[in-house]
Amino acid sequence: MRAQRNEGFTLIELLVVIAIIALLSVVVLA
Repeated sequence: MRAQRNEGFTLIELLVVIAIIALLSVVVLA
C-alpha cells in the first residue's frame, strides 16, 4: 500500500473509527 496522505482519512479508516466509536458507546451505555 502507498503511504499517500492527500486526504485526512481514507474511507476504510473512517469506517474503522466509526465502528470503534459505536462499540465504545454501546459498552459505555450498556
